[in-house]
Amino acid sequence: MTQHRLDIRIYYGDTDAGGVVYHAAYLRLAEQARTEMLRDIGFAHAEFLKETGIAFAVRHMEIDFRRPAVLDDALTIATRVTHMGNARLDMEQQFEKNGEAIVGIKLTLVCMDVKTQKAARLPEECRAVLQKMM
Repeated sequence: MTQHRLDIRIYYGDTDAGGVVYHAAYLRLAEQARTEMLRDIGFAHAEFLKETGIAFAVRHMEIDFRRPAVLDDALTIATRVTHMGNARLDMEQQFEKNGEAIVGIKLTLVCMDVKTQKAARLPEECRAVLQKMM
């Protein structure tokens, strides 16, 4: 199973008054990692949307906070596809600090036709590339 890895740094704007990463910041950082994964395999969001009229919408997400991250921490976000349906992608993302898993995310994305706001089949060329990542 192939995974995409993105190295990030924690900045002041990612933290709360207690000096740890604010829980909602993980959502933004996870989105950034998914976006970079898609870009790296040839499906940048803006271009994909323009060509297909399809966007990825988060349908479900579970987050397990194991250990905190703080200002200036260097983290790696590992992203992998665990299941692919006609219009659905299940993914797992893991935030790692010094090789230790500190936050785990399981999520479901749905391919959505932005004009109709209905589920849409994942295009075959995208499906073929993502299949190689499973």
